[in-house]
Amino acid sequence: MTTLPDTQSVECELEAGWLTVWFNQPEKRNPLTDDVVADLQRLCDALQDDRDVRGMTLRGRGGFFCAGGDLRGFQTMAKASEQEVIEMSSTIGRLLQSLDGLPFVTIALVEGAAMAGGLGVACCCDVTIGTADARFAFSETRIGISPAQIARYVMQKCGDSTGRRLMLSAARFTGTEAETLGILDIVVRDANALVEAEAGIRADVLACAPGAVSATKRLLKVLPSLSDQEKIAVAAENFTQCLKGEEGVEGVASFLEKRKPNWHQEA
Repeated sequence: MTTLPDTQSVECELEAGWLTVWFNQPEKRNPLTDDVVADLQRLCDALQDDRDVRGMTLRGRGGFFCAGGDLRGFQTMAKASEQEVIEMSSTIGRLLQSLDGLPFVTIALVEGAAMAGGLGVACCCDVTIGTADARFAFSETRIGISPAQIARYVMQKCGDSTGRRLMLSAARFTGTEAETLGILDIVVRDANALVEAEAGIRADVLACAPGAVSATKRLLKVLPSLSDQEKIAVAAENFTQCLKGEEGVEGVASFLEKRKPNWHQEA
């Protein structure tokens, strides 16, 4: 049974094993304040070993995804000591790492705009869906800072060459362009189509074995850092653990018996 932590700055809806997390300060265009970062971190910590939650969607209230870092907070933090600024940046880095490593499928639904750190959060998600008219930018260099903690997730999402150009130039682009750049996986016409596209991803995910999804995410994360021989060995061990586990036994049996496996859940 999933028990979610209390959150004040984000709103959580858990239904049929799927968690929707809403950025909930639309009057400020849903910034990543200290409170939002702390609440998201508490959620990630609570969900790291949870197998009842099959997926998570991040959205923004008021037709706006996330404006990124809280600039008023940055202004105050600039007057703090170097160590305090390092600790603040590291806190955001830990959150992004936690989001990226969650053991289930994560979706970002982007409408309105996703800017700077908010767009970095979206890049940590497994699937990004946005409206054609949504606006995007890694705008940090325009205001004299670097996209420090989000940089590796941007590169992971859209590749080294594209990521470098977008972050160095702080280029602005639309949802349609974001698909071509690799930032968005799916582009839709409007907010209603966002929900429809998400429902399709949910249905696919809920037909998959949660343990196998988690194992696949672990494998994909570790493979780039391994030698060719290590890749073979780690992939073989990962596959063996899946095949010999409860899900593997059930999955093969259900296929041969022409029935749905016991983890299959209707969206």
